[in-house]
Amino acid sequence: QVQLVESGGGLVQAGGSLRLSCAVSGRTFSSAYMGWFRQTPGKEREFVSAIGWSSGTTYYADSLKGRFTISRDNAKNTVYLQMNNLKSEDTAVYYCAAGRRATIRTLRIQTAYDYWGQGTQVTVSS
Repeated sequence: QVQLVESGGGLVQAGGSLRLSCAVSGRTFSSAYMGWFRQTPGKEREFVSAIGWSSGTTYYADSLKGRFTISRDNAKNTVYLQMNNLKSEDTAVYYCAAGRRATIRTLRIQTAYDYWGQGTQVTVSS
């Protein structure tokens, strides 16, 4: 079993920055992807970013490139999402996910992920 715990959410003004963390515990794996998704009320959960756990290769939603940066610290079993120049439309609950079966073709799809954190709220005030 794998447990994911997000932290770092909060209230920030537009133009500000936040760094989300996702601590992974339990059974770890080397050939997997870690992803960040976000969701607002009444909308589907949408892909934000992903990173290869062993390769470190990163992937982003096209609309977020240049503002968000995903990284991981394998020694700490932690994945980060640095969010800069935040906008009001970035307000959402952000979820961390781990996907043993995810591939390059499926990493943008939430069903490719096996484990999810509880989510952390990010609110951007304009």
